[in-house]
Amino acid sequence: MRKRVAVLAAVKAMIAQALPGADVRGMSVEEARPSRVSPTGMVIVRSGDPGTPEVDLSPPTYWWEHRIPIEMAAYETPNVTAQIALDTMIGAIDAVMRVDRTLGGLAIYLDAEPPADGEIGKTGAESIGWADFAIIVSYSTDSPLG
Repeated sequence: MRKRVAVLAAVKAMIAQALPGADVRGMSVEEARPSRVSPTGMVIVRSGDPGTPEVDLSPPTYWWEHRIPIEMAAYETPNVTAQIALDTMIGAIDAVMRVDRTLGGLAIYLDAEPPADGEIGKTGAESIGWADFAIIVSYSTDSPLG
């Protein structure tokens, strides 16, 4: 498995660990935004864009800043707004990220962009809140193919 794919799989696993009850999807045919959301929330991990690497020539080393988009959804309930549910999910992901900023040694550093939220969708009588942010993973490879 190429490092790029290993990093994506590790990010998806990290989010699944942070949100054990949520439906964590991505990097497959299930990437499309679904019309139904699990009652415990949903996260879609997109493949993202590794960008153009910085290159060291001797030995050849390619330094990547891979931006991995994360989309999240949560239902609004009578006691909790969708925004608060999403903020709780984001907090859980942040806590797991802080424990291992190297993804078990795959990455040099793991960081995130601030989240954007506020999009509310309706499914029948239920309101679903959506939020998104990106996880930035810095890593190196010995090949431009990742």
